[in-house]
Formats: sequence, structure tokens, C-alpha cells
Amino acid sequence: MSAADELEDFYDKTITVRTLTGTDSWGDQWETHENIRCFTDETRTLVRDGQGAEVISETTLTAPHEYAGIFTPGSEVILPTRTAAVIKAAVADPGLLDLPAHVEVNLT
Repeated sequence: MSAADELEDFYDKTITVRTLTGTDSWGDQWETHENIRCFTDETRTLVRDGQGAEVISETTLTAPHEYAGIFTPGSEVILPTRTAAVIKAAVADPGLLDLPAHVEVNLT
């Protein structure tokens, strides 16, 4: 089994992500990505957002690293139980180690 497959067994939820792509005279513009498999941890955590402010994250989401680009701050994540906003996302890249790469996303 390759490192890329090692986390697949843990991805027990399917979500939809509405990526915030910008704002124009018509308002916010979104791109929808459906059927993203992930793992969620509903532990409340104090995190820092992109501007360095302390914010409460209600959920940490783990997904395959190829989806890192869709989790931009302000994007909406439609979870099985609620809709949340992306606070920040970071890729866990193992480099030369044979460990699985993934993206960790903090949600409101």
C-alpha cells in the first residue's frame, strides 16, 4: 500500500466545498466541488487566521492533499450536519518520508 492510500480508510465523510473565487459587482463568486471524502474532528480549538487573529475553530477537517487549493479562507464547507467557513488550510507534506500527505482545514 502506498502512503497516498494510507489515510483513505479514515475518510468517512463526504462534503461539498463552495470555494470563494472572488467578489465582483454581482457579489461573491463561488466554484462548487462535490463528493470530497474527508475525516472530521469536532474538537473546539483556538487557532490563528491568516491575519494572525485568534479564532475558535469548531472543526478540523482532513482531506487528500490534492484538494488543498479549494479550501481558501472564506470558502464554505457543507458538512453532513452544518455549513461552516474555512478559517485556514495547510498541507502536511512529508517530503522524502514515506508518510501520507494531506491537507488540514480549520473551520468555524
